[in-house]
Amino acid sequence: RIFDALNDIENMKSSIRFVKEAGGLADCAVCYTVDPKFSGGEKLKAFLSGKRLPSDIFNIRYFVEKAKALEALGADMITIKDMAGLIDPHRSASLIKALKSEVGVPIDLHTHCTPGYGVASILAAMVNGADIVDTAILSFSGGPAAPAYEIIRLFADKLGLDTGIDNAAVAKIDRTLREIRGELAAYDQYKRMPPEVDLSKDSLSSELNRLFDDALEYTVGGKLDKALDLCRKIEAAYNYPEPDEIVQKAQIPGGMYTNMMAQLKEAKLEQHLEEVLKAVPQVRLDAGVPPLVTPTSQIVGVQAVNYVVSKTKGEDGYANVSKNFAELVKGSYGKTPWPVDPDFRLKICGSREEIPYDTSNYKKQPNPGLPEAGGSLLALDEKEALLLELFPSVAEKFLRGRRVAEWKREHPEGTIATTAPTVEAEPETFSPTLLQNCEIPAFSSFAADLPADYQVNDGHDEEYWIYAVENAQ
Repeated sequence: RIFDALNDIENMKSSIRFVKEAGGLADCAVCYTVDPKFSGGEKLKAFLSGKRLPSDIFNIRYFVEKAKALEALGADMITIKDMAGLIDPHRSASLIKALKSEVGVPIDLHTHCTPGYGVASILAAMVNGADIVDTAILSFSGGPAAPAYEIIRLFADKLGLDTGIDNAAVAKIDRTLREIRGELAAYDQYKRMPPEVDLSKDSLSSELNRLFDDALEYTVGGKLDKALDLCRKIEAAYNYPEPDEIVQKAQIPGGMYTNMMAQLKEAKLEQHLEEVLKAVPQVRLDAGVPPLVTPTSQIVGVQAVNYVVSKTKGEDGYANVSKNFAELVKGSYGKTPWPVDPDFRLKICGSREEIPYDTSNYKKQPNPGLPEAGGSLLALDEKEALLLELFPSVAEKFLRGRRVAEWKREHPEGTIATTAPTVEAEPETFSPTLLQNCEIPAFSSFAADLPADYQVNDGHDEEYWIYAVENAQ
């Protein structure tokens, strides 16, 4: 799956080409998002100052045109990647219908259940012609995850759609996942395990079956609000977490909200959460209204916290600007959906003009031999080389420690390491585009092995990501 945080097609071209050349299937994603909401006071202030607030940027045409552009580049399928779960059933139905009428490759909908739309929106997509929908196995579904396969499979069966999936195999996988989730109990935020379901032999109660039938009937008939109510009753029957109203109203991904809370707690400023949530639309606007997906969700979230903290000190909201926010405003990450105000860019970056990242300036990170580890290279394989490229400053220390530890295990007698040739270090550089087309593993996948007091304070905790990449399967 290939995506760009800004939906900047230029940033995706190389990845698509390389996947196609290698014989892979290019699943090209368009990140789903919504326009920022502004209060009446903010609208009046903008009007009086002669500034235009964005409206109707992320309409149906926006997503259709992005999908058509990706299809023209060779996309084998198009995924609408709704990382925050913000697509409601009405928008899901309209968008899928439009995509199916104008795009020739298969259409996939990926969404989450955090705000409570997940099941209903997936059902609306299925009814309106989606070729693929993303799900999670029941024990790890709902809440911030995708809708349950088991629930969606029941709807698929009622629609006469053949998934080709072995339900007995799914039930076996689910039993194993339940054991794993039990092992992660100390890190389980929700503590709500769904009931065990085996679709190869279990049947619905008459009451639950009626809920499924009615939800489907309402969806087919276009009565999507009623369908949403029934889908939430179905979710409750499977012990889903309640819809997160804070995330729903703030229109931000759940992980972004969690990280902002962690940042405020660290500064002992939790009482300012509401102010931070109100600052998000303004900070997002100032940055060019990027979709809130990795890494832009964390860049905007961290800067919104900085904005409020600076204000509490009587300073300008942008007195403390993160490097990543400055790079986003500068243009290093690519074209933003909404133009950044040149005066604001001058204030943050010292230049009124957009300055894209110049790939010709990129230099590969040095991979020296280590005298203290018998001359071993710092990075020994492709995975370690990738770590070194993505997180040079932290990875260098991490990999050096690993090589030295390996040397000591192999030479317990304390054999003196041989001298290795010195490699002149090249200037450390950072390429934002390296991260933009990567799927990053979820924190919960590795939480069991981390120290009990480990905290991910923002979206760019390099030591965590190194741990994550090293342990990815």
